[in-house]
Amino acid sequence: MTAGSRGDVAPYTGLGQGLCRAGHEVTLVTHARFEYLVAGSGVAFRPLPVDPRAELESVRGRGLHRSASGVGKLVRVAEMARRLVGRMTDDLVAAARGSDVLLLSGAVAPLGHAIADGLSLPSMGVYLQPLTPTREFAPPVLGGGSWGGAGNRFAGHGVSLAVEQIFAAAVPEVRARLGAPPKRLGTARRARARGWTIQHGFSPLVVPRPRDWRAGLDVCGYWWPYDAAAGLPRDVRDFLDAGPAPVFVGLGSATVPDAGRLSEQVVTALRRAGLRGVVQQGWGGLAADGDDMLTIGEAAHSALFPRMAAVVHHAGAGTTAAGLRAGVPAVPVPIQFDESFWSARLVDLGVAPAAVPLRGLTTDTLSAALVRATREPAFADRARQLGARIRAEDGVAPVLAALDRLAE
Repeated sequence: MTAGSRGDVAPYTGLGQGLCRAGHEVTLVTHARFEYLVAGSGVAFRPLPVDPRAELESVRGRGLHRSASGVGKLVRVAEMARRLVGRMTDDLVAAARGSDVLLLSGAVAPLGHAIADGLSLPSMGVYLQPLTPTREFAPPVLGGGSWGGAGNRFAGHGVSLAVEQIFAAAVPEVRARLGAPPKRLGTARRARARGWTIQHGFSPLVVPRPRDWRAGLDVCGYWWPYDAAAGLPRDVRDFLDAGPAPVFVGLGSATVPDAGRLSEQVVTALRRAGLRGVVQQGWGGLAADGDDMLTIGEAAHSALFPRMAAVVHHAGAGTTAAGLRAGVPAVPVPIQFDESFWSARLVDLGVAPAAVPLRGLTTDTLSAALVRATREPAFADRARQLGARIRAEDGVAPVLAALDRLAE
């Protein structure tokens, strides 16, 4: 069970297929618009009613751009999510009935755990970000960094409480509907914090397991999205074959205040750096014209990224993973939430020269970062070496082992 944008869904298509190959029957429960992602994978699908793209493009969603701080945006998103949770609850409960185990993303964990409790089902977290408080870094949704050991943990608990409040109305209603005894939100949160198993779908080479995490919080390795047809469209192949390796530019599911202006800045920066470009429209509506530029819709990152000289992206967890897997340098352009956290990891790992946050992006800053990423060999060398090690990991195996332990 998961909710959110495409990046909050796609990794679970690969995890689900891996579990299917091991003999499990798997159903992905998420927004209806993402049903196509599991077509042909063997993973069944149950839709949720909310359309995340429509919400982001609504007046409320576009209001997120007016929040400069990570805390401000988190508050706005929490308010939006609180209004939407009730619309998904009936479908989550219906999907859970008849299941043996619930695997819950961080986006739905408090509600999913209450449903599992009410139906007497075992459950487990399958998270794409390190959400448990730690002294080693500040909460990723606030941009990561460090506020000092005690400050990091305090902030982490604060974020956990804020997330819990999103479900403050839905959880008691679900428990009552399923005949479970009332339980305070804080009590439920502490119960999960003490002993609930959570598997994390990112590489320990990228974010090592925090040393102050308790047992049962494991870092598995990435869960790669299922690609029904990992090839590339003919026009993309023709463009790639017509010249030197281009640079990919895409912001995934992020929306932007002025797509036309940003597109112009991107194209100018690419040309100033002497680079061809593959620009992905995404939910933000980027576009580029000219013989040296190609605008594309959706394409399998697993097929496209290895043919790039570098990738410019918003540093969402999934796109960050895809770039690392491909073994090519990155120029992260973080916009909000955990994207600054993943951007900092790319810089620290030596596969990106610098982050270029969208709020301060100019043609000059982007062009300078592109020149470094594509012309200084150290970035390509480190990206290639790290990519090979990440591709050798098996992120599904630890989840299978954890399922076996639940069965026992």
